Amino acid sequence: MSLTSEQVNEAAASLIAAEAQQLQIGLLSLQYPGLNMDDAYQIQAALLAQKLAAGRSILGWKIGLTSRAMQLALNITTPDSGILFDDMLFASSDTVPKGRFIQPRIEAEIAFVMKSALSSENVTREDVIAATDYVTPSIEILDTRIVRSDPTTGQTRSVFDTISDNAANAGIVLGEQKHDVHDHDLRWVGAIVSANGSVEETGLGAGVLNDPVESVVWLARRMAQYGHQIEPGQVILSGSFIRPLECPSNTKIDADYGAFGRVTIAFD
Repeated sequence: MSLTSEQVNEAAASLIAAEAQQLQIGLLSLQYPGLNMDDAYQIQAALLAQKLAAGRSILGWKIGLTSRAMQLALNITTPDSGILFDDMLFASSDTVPKGRFIQPRIEAEIAFVMKSALSSENVTREDVIAATDYVTPSIEILDTRIVRSDPTTGQTRSVFDTISDNAANAGIVLGEQKHDVHDHDLRWVGAIVSANGSVEETGLGAGVLNDPVESVVWLARRMAQYGHQIEPGQVILSGSFIRPLECPSNTKIDADYGAFGRVTIAFD
């Protein structure tokens, strides 16, 4: 770790202030040139601590960068993760009020809702399946409290900026349909995602580490390494199988998962 504890807490506080004020901050990777993955997760942990102290609670966890294409684009070989907070939850067909987010985007994902804890570095896919209460279609709302590129240098946001910024997480929309994890081959669960009636993206669950269950395995093992665990009742976003779609004002998103369900969200 290259940052001091004071720098870590300062970075976390600046991200929370950016979210509250709806004003992006500069690149942390530019402000702290030695920023690395350990630093980024320490900033995320400090952000978690500060939000919990302010009265928020943990709804669950998200997994990102699960597709091979995204990993190649960022020159990494591993997913990332972030925290879902209680104030991030939207119901399907809700409308996001104007000004709630800075630059919202969405992704289509399969969400797991857990009925028992996962807390071992040796978690298997069988363990994940046994611990899952149900799976449901979902939309993740992304936002960035950090600029995408520095206007002076042209430097773009790095994966360390994204991880620090809670893996760009901002909201979660859960579908109404609840399925036993055994009822569908999640590799073949897909979605047709439209914006304002125009099909923008399609994808299959296999785009998530070849199987969304394996994504949850990765998360449980990573969390165990840091002394944490997935808790009963928590929601896990397993990772997107489409590219992020921009959602400016007056955008309505429809994610049609066929027999698996449907999720919609609109942005004022």
